[in-house]
Amino acid sequence: MKMTQTLGAGAVALALAALPARAIDVGPADYTILPSGTALAMLYLQHLSADSLEVNGAAVPGSSFEANVGILRGLYYTAFGDLPAAYHLVIPFADIDRARIGGADQPTSSGLGDTTLGLTVWPVQPETPETGTSFGVSLFATLPTGNYDPERLGIGEGTWSLTPQIGVIQGLGGGFFFDGALDIAFQGDHREAGAEHSRSPSWQLQAMLRKQWGPATSLTVGYSGQRGGKQKVAGAETGLKTHRDQLRLYLTHFIDPTTQIQGLLARDFNVEGGYKYDSAVQLRLVKVF
Repeated sequence: MKMTQTLGAGAVALALAALPARAIDVGPADYTILPSGTALAMLYLQHLSADSLEVNGAAVPGSSFEANVGILRGLYYTAFGDLPAAYHLVIPFADIDRARIGGADQPTSSGLGDTTLGLTVWPVQPETPETGTSFGVSLFATLPTGNYDPERLGIGEGTWSLTPQIGVIQGLGGGFFFDGALDIAFQGDHREAGAEHSRSPSWQLQAMLRKQWGPATSLTVGYSGQRGGKQKVAGAETGLKTHRDQLRLYLTHFIDPTTQIQGLLARDFNVEGGYKYDSAVQLRLVKVF
């Protein structure tokens, strides 16, 4: 299959490789257990920039990508039987400024992404957070509610996905903590213009070392690795997949007891089958109710 045919058949799939909305990203201390009845309102603002694209083991010259992404997220902490639990609601939206492949600008679609609903339960709770273990099990369902056009690069996927995830916080003493998560995403096949689009399961490993200065401020270094997710259109591989290694740096601070601000700077250092981000910058605002 020629490169031009591969890129044409995989145009919509490329959008999924370009935008991170389908990933269930975890930040430092996200698997902390909060009291039942607590609610969180969260706003994420991201800017993504890439100057290279790799398909089928080769760089595609003249390719670049730039987008602004927002995510509205809500959490409500409760109990599931005798276990602490939390419900999740995630709604992404995006404005794609540029999507260029081989020197040619691609048609894009901006707007709302697919809605994700989730549930987390914690079968293991720490007796002493400074040195104890928190272990949670989550299930996320992403519904095809977003803006989707198979002829354009966009944020909607046009199908459902299920993502089970496990997460852990391990207190190491001295204000240090390990935060980790592992998930696997299963996506439903769907047909567009008579052609079947499919993606194999993909998994993501996230690991972070966090230094906490009291309850208000922390600095975290982290790693995210994604694998799998090979994409096919009409039974032919597009050359696109989920293969990304990324380094991350977080700074988090409570500006008052119920308002938190977090900054993230990330950079890809190994990507196959997608855009390689030179920089990914995120600002997260959290309000506790």
